[in-house]
Amino acid sequence: MPEFNRSRPLESLRLRHTNFSGELPNSIGNLESLKYFAVANCNFSGPIPSSFGNLTKATFLDLADNRLQGSIPQSISRLVNLENLNLFSNHLSGMVEFDLFLKFKNLKGLQLSGNNITLLTKPSTNAILPKFEILGLGSCDLSDFPDFLRNQDELEGLDLSGNKIHGQIPKWMWNLSKETLWILQLDFNSLTGFDQLPVFLPWTNLRVLMLRSNLLRGLLPIPPPSIIWYSVSNNKLTREIPQLICNLSSIVFLDMSNNYLNGLLPQCLGNLSDSLSVLNLCDNRFHGTLPEIFAEGNKLKMIDFSPNQLQGRLPKSLANCAMLEALNLGHNQMNDTFPFWLGILSELKVLILRSNGIYGAMENLNSNCDFSNIHIIDLSNNDIAGKLPSQYFQNWKAMQIHDVKGLVYMEANKSINLPGIWSYVNSFDYSMTFTYKGAERVYEKIPNVFIAIVFSNNRFEGEIPEVVGYLKGLQLLNLSNKFLIGHIPSFLVNLTNLEVLDFAQNKLSGVIPLQLVQLTFLAFFNVSHNHLTGPIPHGNQFETFPNSSFGGNSELCGSPLSKKCGNSEDSPPPPSTFEKTQNSSFLFEFSWKVVAMGYGCGIIFGLLVGQIVFTKKHDLVMKTFAIGQPT
Repeated sequence: MPEFNRSRPLESLRLRHTNFSGELPNSIGNLESLKYFAVANCNFSGPIPSSFGNLTKATFLDLADNRLQGSIPQSISRLVNLENLNLFSNHLSGMVEFDLFLKFKNLKGLQLSGNNITLLTKPSTNAILPKFEILGLGSCDLSDFPDFLRNQDELEGLDLSGNKIHGQIPKWMWNLSKETLWILQLDFNSLTGFDQLPVFLPWTNLRVLMLRSNLLRGLLPIPPPSIIWYSVSNNKLTREIPQLICNLSSIVFLDMSNNYLNGLLPQCLGNLSDSLSVLNLCDNRFHGTLPEIFAEGNKLKMIDFSPNQLQGRLPKSLANCAMLEALNLGHNQMNDTFPFWLGILSELKVLILRSNGIYGAMENLNSNCDFSNIHIIDLSNNDIAGKLPSQYFQNWKAMQIHDVKGLVYMEANKSINLPGIWSYVNSFDYSMTFTYKGAERVYEKIPNVFIAIVFSNNRFEGEIPEVVGYLKGLQLLNLSNKFLIGHIPSFLVNLTNLEVLDFAQNKLSGVIPLQLVQLTFLAFFNVSHNHLTGPIPHGNQFETFPNSSFGGNSELCGSPLSKKCGNSEDSPPPPSTFEKTQNSSFLFEFSWKVVAMGYGCGIIFGLLVGQIVFTKKHDLVMKTFAIGQPT
């Protein structure tokens, strides 16, 4: 960033989303005519220069989404004309008295969320408070609702997320900016409930309500019909979903996951089809059949009903979800044949039906139902029989390429413009529970490049078809615990992105192909409990696999097994073409080891996750309350 001197009478300096880095120069203080200064979403680090106190004409100061450190300098109290101060999502720390901001009599927007600040919120006696429109106090080490909020009647956005606020939401909060409040974030606290039941929330124009990750008990609170984004995930709510929830005619994101909600799913959920994009009811106790609630022309992109106690057949109305990208019905009691008719959904990337009662052959009875865009399919722990579906493998075009153009996660997003100059931008990350390297894990984010087939614990039979070798984007292939016969095919060497290959508990015979040594990304390999013979290949990743990868094959020999082979070496060296293949494989610089660090609940999708640990709260809060970016 250049140095500045007083000979440059700038009034506005906007550097959002640039590649500038390093510390903000102290010479910024020379721009005494500056009124508007914005360097959000850059890569600045170091402290906020104390010379900012010289910008006495400034009305707008936006330093959001950088890596600024240290304390907020006392010198900014001289910016008496300031109307908007945005310090969202930095690494600022230290103790800050709220009185510091009372110098700004015209202050309308104050964003401190997403830092490590300890905010002392009790203003001085007789202090005159500004009338805030935007107030972000997330992650400010608050233990109670700030008392000064009682007199705020013009708020449009309020963020108190990621604090230590506990107990019930006080009655006086119900009178807070009743007609003006659009966004209220109280998530990641220890709130136990409201002071009256049933809970009909009073903010008539509320668009966003975040109550996730608290200790809320009892009935589901009912937001006003204006609501667009409503999340109460990771609480302790009980009983049935009230019918009144179906009056939310504008809702786009509805997340009630990870509670103790029970009863039947209300048929009236179909009333939400015109607006709803995300429906997440995972990890509750719903029972009965899944109703036919998916009307033609609906906008659903993600549906997650796992795990619950739902029974019966899959509703055919799911085929009306033309925009659907992720469907998770895993860990229920559905009893149906494989839903080939879902293959008509051209946007469907994730299909998880694991641990149900899906039975019969995996047939394609309609040439238009080919699941051409599928990235992840998990049919494990069902009763599917017959041969592996060669016809599907041949048509799964998205699995046949691996085009990495940067790390992008599967998500649904929404931008909401507030009445003033502010906007609220948020995204709902798809999440999933998945068996990886033999263990079940929760992934809170799913990269768009992840390709996986999990068919374990069914009754597939026959040989592994050659068309599997066409699926060059595959990173995970699990065909364990079935009745597969024949040899492990050498054409698997074409799957150069494979990181997990599991053929355990089958009836495979013959040798382990030497060519598999060329799979240099392979991190997990399991061929245990088959009828394999001969030496185990050695070299590269095969030097890292434990005994358990090969156990239960009485005729296998060589390291890491204790049984030695008859010749002087455990196995011959890999083919001479290995070096060439190895060099080309390293062009692929993306690894599932990186992917597995993503975030949310049940499957892919939100979020919203089965397990949220305290150390993740800070990042989630910073991403969530992204108001503070003017439109």
